[in-house]
Amino acid sequence: MAYFSYKAKTAAGMIVSGSMEGDNDKVVGAKLRAQKLQPVTITPEKRGGKSSFKIRRVTVKDLAIFSRQFSTMISAGVPVLQSLNIISEQVENKTLKEIVIRVRDDIGQGSNLSDALGKYPTVFSNLYVNMIRAGESAGILEGILARLAGYLEKDDALARKIKSALMYPTMVMTIAFGITIFLLVAVIPTFKTTFESFGHELPMPTKVVIGISEFMQSFFKFPQIVIEGVIVAGAVIFLRSFLKTKKGQLSKDKLMLKLPLFGMLIRKVAVAKFARTLGTLIKSGVAILEALDITARTSGNLVIEEAILKARSSIKEGENITQPLRESGIFPPMVVQMVSVGEETGSLDDMLMRSADFYDDEVNVAVAGLMSMIEPLIMAFLGVVIGGIVIAMFMPMMSMGEIAG
Repeated sequence: MAYFSYKAKTAAGMIVSGSMEGDNDKVVGAKLRAQKLQPVTITPEKRGGKSSFKIRRVTVKDLAIFSRQFSTMISAGVPVLQSLNIISEQVENKTLKEIVIRVRDDIGQGSNLSDALGKYPTVFSNLYVNMIRAGESAGILEGILARLAGYLEKDDALARKIKSALMYPTMVMTIAFGITIFLLVAVIPTFKTTFESFGHELPMPTKVVIGISEFMQSFFKFPQIVIEGVIVAGAVIFLRSFLKTKKGQLSKDKLMLKLPLFGMLIRKVAVAKFARTLGTLIKSGVAILEALDITARTSGNLVIEEAILKARSSIKEGENITQPLRESGIFPPMVVQMVSVGEETGSLDDMLMRSADFYDDEVNVAVAGLMSMIEPLIMAFLGVVIGGIVIAMFMPMMSMGEIAG
C-alpha cells in the first residue's frame, strides 16, 4: 500500500488535510467519503509503509492534552472521526500527530478506537486502552477520556514535583563536587610547593589534604585514568545488565523503598499511584482482576507489583484484597483500612480515589519537608569539605607567622 496526502471538506465546509494509506487514490477517496468528508485533492506521498514509522517520545503532558481535547469534542457531540481530524491539525508533537492520523484511518476502515490505539503500546498503555474499551462498551467515552485526562495530569504534576525536588540538591552537589576536585587537583599542588620551602613540620590537617590531593592527581594521570575508565565502564555495564534481570530489579526497588530521606517519599508516591490507578480503572468499569493486573504492571516498582499480584491471586481464589495488602508491609494502615471499608460497602473505587488524594497531599508535604531538610545539609557539607580544605591550607601560614614572631 501507498500513502496519499489529501485535502477534504467537512459537512460544515471546513477544509481539513492529512495523510491516509490506500491502494490508490480512488480507495482513499472512498475512505474519506465514508468519514463524511468530500475529497478536494489526493496526492501520492513518496515514503515507505508502516514499517518505516518510528515511534519517538510522547510525553504524559502531550497525552493528557490529547485526552482532554478529545473528551471536550466528544461531549460537544462531534463524531469520533471528525474529532480526530480536528485534533490531528492541532497536535504539536509530530509522533502523536502521525499516530492520531493512523488511528483515524483505522477507525475509518471499521476498527474500534481501543483496537486502533492498542497498536501503539509504547504511547497508549494497557491502562489507557482498557479504559477506552470500557468506555466504548458502556457508551461513556467522553467521561472516560475526561477521567484519563485528569489521571494523566495528576501523574504528570506528581512527576514534576519529584523532579523539581531532586533538581536543586543534584545541581548543588555536582557543582560542589566539581569545585572540590578542582581545588585538590589544580590549586593544592601550588600550595604544596610553597609549604616545602618552609622547611618545617606541617600540621596534620594540611598533611591529610595534601595526601588526598596527591592521590587525586595520580588518579587523573595517563595511563592510570584509562585503566580506571575501563574498570568503571565494566562496572557500569555489569550493573546495568544485573538490573535488567528480575533479581536485580527487585534488589534495586527494595533499596529505593529503604533509602534514607527519599525512601519514604518514594513509598508515598507509589501508594498514591496505586490508589489512583486502581480507583480510576474500577470507576471506569474495568473488571477488578484486570484492573489489578494493569495496576501491578504500571506500578513502576517490582516490590509493589508483586504485592498487588498477590492480592489479585487472593481475589481470584474468592478471598478479599485487604489481607494481602496488609501482609505486604508496604501499604500504610490507613490505605489498607480504606480498602477494607470500600470492599464492605461496595465503594472501593471512591475509597481508593480518596486515598490517592490524601497521599498526593502527603507527597506535597514530604517534598516541601525534604527541601527544607536538604538545604541545610548541603550547606553543612559545603562548609565542612570546602571550608576544611581552605582552613587546612592556611594553618601552615599562620604557624609560620608565629615562628617569625
